[in-house]
Parts: sequence; C-alpha cells; structure tokens
Amino acid sequence: MTKRKPRKNNPRKNTSPKNRKKKTQRNNNKLKTINLILLILILALVTSVLSYFFLLKKDNKELKNTKKVEIKKDLDLNNYTDKKIEKYFMDESNKVKYEEYTKEFDKEYIHKKAKNLEKKEIKNEVSKTIKKEPKKDKKSKLVIIIDDVTLQRQVDSILDIGYKVTMSFLPPTKQHPHSSKVAKGLPFYMIHFPMQAQSFKFEEENTLHVGDSYKKIEARVKELKQAYPDAVYTNNHTGSKFTSDEKSMDYLFKALKKHNLVFVDSRTTAKTVAKKYAKKYDMPYIARNIFIDNKKDFNYIQNQLKKAIRISKKSGYSIAIGHPYSITLKVLKESKPLLKDLELIYLSELPFLPKP
Repeated sequence: MTKRKPRKNNPRKNTSPKNRKKKTQRNNNKLKTINLILLILILALVTSVLSYFFLLKKDNKELKNTKKVEIKKDLDLNNYTDKKIEKYFMDESNKVKYEEYTKEFDKEYIHKKAKNLEKKEIKNEVSKTIKKEPKKDKKSKLVIIIDDVTLQRQVDSILDIGYKVTMSFLPPTKQHPHSSKVAKGLPFYMIHFPMQAQSFKFEEENTLHVGDSYKKIEARVKELKQAYPDAVYTNNHTGSKFTSDEKSMDYLFKALKKHNLVFVDSRTTAKTVAKKYAKKYDMPYIARNIFIDNKKDFNYIQNQLKKAIRISKKSGYSIAIGHPYSITLKVLKESKPLLKDLELIYLSELPFLPKP
C-alpha cells in the first residue's frame, strides 16, 4: 500500500495578519511612486508645449514689429498727415504694402498717428499765423446763413432779428425778378446757385445740370456775377446730383476761379466732391455744419441751433443754414439769450478766410 505524501503547508494560510499588512503597504507605495512619475511626465509635457507656443508667439511678434518698422520708415510718419498717407496708399506701387499692413497689423495705428500729427500741425500753424487777440475776440464764432432769399419783406424780417445773418439770394427769374435788386446796399450777401438734385420737383430756371459743358457753366457763372457784382461767395441750392459729379464740379470751380467767386458747400449730399476741387484750384473749402429747419417746428429749430452752438464752442466756429420761413426767423429772434457767449459773424469773417 502506497503512502500518501505529506501536504505542504499553504503559505497564505500560514501568513500572519502582520505580514499581509506589510505586503499591502508595499503595493500602495509602489502605486504612489508610479502615479508621481506619471504626474511629473505630464507636467514636463505641458511645460514643453506651453514653452513652444510662447516662443513661437514671441518670434511672430518680433517679426511683425520688424515689418512694422520697415513700413513706418518707408512712410516716414513724422512728416505725413492723414491726407498724405491716404495719397501714399492710393499710389499703385504701394497697394500691396497697404494690404499687408492692414491684414497683419493694427489697422488704426497709422490713422491715429496721422490725426494726432495733423492736429499738432494745425495748432502750430494757427499759433504762427494768428496774432493774439483781445479777450473779447476769443469768443467762438457762429455763421447763420438764410438761403432762398428773394423778396424785400424777407430781407426786412432778417434784418429785424438784431444780429449778423448772412443772406443767400436766388438768381432773378420770372417768379422772383427783383431778387438781385433787393440785395443791393446790404453789407454782405451771397448767391444761392441752383444745381441739379437727385430728385426735386420745383427746379429753378437755369439750374446747372450734370453733363453741361464748361462753356455753359462758365456763362452762367458770369451771368450771376453780373447780377450780383458785390458777391464773393456762392452756395449750392439743392445740387445733390451735381455736387457729387466729378466733371461738373471741375468745370464749376474752374469758372468760379475765373470770375472771383468762392464756393460754399451746402452739403446736400454726403458724396459731394467740392473739397477735392477746392484743393485742386487752390481755393478755401467752406461747408455748412448743420441745417436748422428741416422741420418747421419751434422746438426742433431751436434744438438744431443749440447743436450749432455746441459745435462752435468745440471747434471755434460753425456754419448753420436755414430758410426764410416765419417760424425760423421767429426762433432766431427769440434765441438771442442762447447766443450771448458767441460772436455772430458774416461768412466772410470766418477766421481762416483771407481778409477782404
């Protein structure tokens, strides 16, 4: 009979609770060590990625700054006003630079720089050319123009307002044949020049139209100068279409220059090109700031007048245009207290215009 082999003792069964506890603790320590190593590796990876992007961004910034310096040197911003910069970029050879600059860099930088320089230049120019005036002459100035004047009773009502108001007379027609006669004897007046509008039902006789030849425009300017021999300034009556047409305004300024007349832009359209041709023919650019009586309402007109006053105080002067409506003249007459801090002047007395 075969003898059975004696069974070996099971170590698990023979392991004491103390030994099992030590083994568990060793396993926990190993796990903690592995977790710590993984954490260190993750932190190292994140740090590497962040460092890479930071350095890349820094390199791109340095590259952009280098390009900016090159373009700024090319522009020589210290000697450029806003207009000169615009002209620079309009040049065919510089369009690529402009596109590169506006796409990659600060679009507003160049314009802010130019505007600041322009303000500084204007301030320096004013300080050079304008002598110090007595305190009473330092008041802000306001020009009020009344368009469409044709009748003696309108002239009398405007004169009755009690301060300087610039009257702009429509040329004589069958409807108002004596408009040039009632202007005689006034210390100052203007010609209200009819020009083609985009849409206007009550067009004046002999209104200038887009497509008129230089000969026709020059003849009309000459005719108006003869009708109003003392006039130096003329502003457009309607004219939203005419004043936005390049060729027509070129012809007009050429004729005005010939007959010693200066154009005042009523700005009946935002697309007016009057400023461009004033510069071309070396003439001052004069433009109204606000219309005061688009609505025939006392409060509306007075609020528009207040806006003109605020513009005057901010800019030194402003030009407001109204019409010989009875309500407009009533507002102007009753608003004298609002004007006490301003100097009411004729248009010819604007500070930037040459003295007659």
